[in-house]
Amino acid sequence: MSKIAFIFPGQGAQYCGMGQDFYEQTAIGKEIYDRASGLLGFSLPELCFEKNDRLDITEYTQSAMVTTGIAMMRALEEKTGIRPAVTAGLSLGEYCALAASGVMSDQDAILTVRQRGILMQEAVPAGLGAMAAVLSLDADKIEEVLSQIEGVQIANYNCPGQIVISGKKEAVEEASEKLLAAGAKRVIGLNVSGPFHSAMLTGAGEKLGAVLEDIEIRKPVIPYVANVTAQYVTEADEVKPLLIRQVSSSVRFQQSVETMIKDGVDTFIEIGPGKTLAGFIKKITRDVRVFNIEKLEDIDKLAEI
Repeated sequence: MSKIAFIFPGQGAQYCGMGQDFYEQTAIGKEIYDRASGLLGFSLPELCFEKNDRLDITEYTQSAMVTTGIAMMRALEEKTGIRPAVTAGLSLGEYCALAASGVMSDQDAILTVRQRGILMQEAVPAGLGAMAAVLSLDADKIEEVLSQIEGVQIANYNCPGQIVISGKKEAVEEASEKLLAAGAKRVIGLNVSGPFHSAMLTGAGEKLGAVLEDIEIRKPVIPYVANVTAQYVTEADEVKPLLIRQVSSSVRFQQSVETMIKDGVDTFIEIGPGKTLAGFIKKITRDVRVFNIEKLEDIDKLAEI
């Protein structure tokens, strides 16, 4: 019997129209979007389904992505009865994993990321930070180069051959040149609104801690794998410190997938817009099955399989 992991993408995967079929064609999807609108004081269907300038602004993106991921997940569970053995998410996607694991209610996950998005948006003035994707260079070599440059660190260990760096703009530019000289095939600057998962966001993480004081955090019903440690979380008191650190720490997605595979996970279901995580997993290993739930019809296909 398959051991299934639900995994959820992070910021950057959003697009206009994501989740619209779940809203229009499932009662649970409509309920989740409408409830989120009432909680946050603005229309999630309008934000996610109609062309606008807000969807790509961090403080709105995070609410939109988590609402969409939860709506898709609940529809999948309702239609198929599929339940995961473990959950995980990439950065922002970890909050969908928390909802899937029973650590937070759906409502509290949506409320928390609204505040998280605002805190991250405001943490660093525009133009002071930067991020870049480093292609085709080993993590050990990247770490060695960055250790000689102050103000830059690894933000994401995505998969073999793709690592993201983050930090002060000048430090990222210097690191980009040195990483190319060290053998990177390409270093691509990312169009982001801040140096996410770098020490520059430490203050935002600390302020998030105050937000989490008002959120009920429960013992996971289903274990999840944390970004910061790439290890299973099984107790409620582990959650808050990890979420605070996650804002300014490296996202260890590759290591998280390797942890789950070592524990016997052989089937990954990516829930949310795009197929980014499926692509990462296929570069980590070819020995597991990977499915995507992005459209309502994907649930029917998965049920057949």
